[in-house]
Amino acid sequence: MKRENVEAYIRTIPDFPEEGIMFRDITTVLQDEDGLRMAVDQLSELVKDIDFDLIVGLESRGFIFGVPMAYKLGKGFIPVRKKGKLPAETVSAKYDLEYGQAEIEIHKDAIKPGQKVVIVDDLIATGGTCEATCKLIEELGGEVVKICFLIELCGLNGREKLSKYDVASLIQYPGK
Repeated sequence: MKRENVEAYIRTIPDFPEEGIMFRDITTVLQDEDGLRMAVDQLSELVKDIDFDLIVGLESRGFIFGVPMAYKLGKGFIPVRKKGKLPAETVSAKYDLEYGQAEIEIHKDAIKPGQKVVIVDDLIATGGTCEATCKLIEELGGEVVKICFLIELCGLNGREKLSKYDVASLIQYPGK
């Protein structure tokens, strides 16, 4: 049954992975042909009037939305992956997690100097992974012209970490 907006396809699971967290499950968007089409179409609308060359998707759910957007818009797609997953020469960036650090990588030849890039991911929480991705793109000489998320958890203030960029999200939830 077709619903009126993408948010109507998102399932909220209380107290997962721990008490007090409202987990926003996107698998219910993905498993429904109307929900998936609506999500990809609306994310694509966010960038249709922007001059850009490539879409960068963050592992792994950024791949889910970024690849069909790139196909629909006639652009290339670049994956940003966890350390050790890309086969050719890479550049990497570390970012902070709640307990410790993580590291992401991009192929060194993925972005040419001067290319304009749109970043896509399913969710922005604290913004750390996306901030590290912006640093990688800029290290390679690319320009981040837009960052798009399906969901924004406003209570975690990730947008503040990305304040120098044009950030858009389709759905905003006030908490974390």
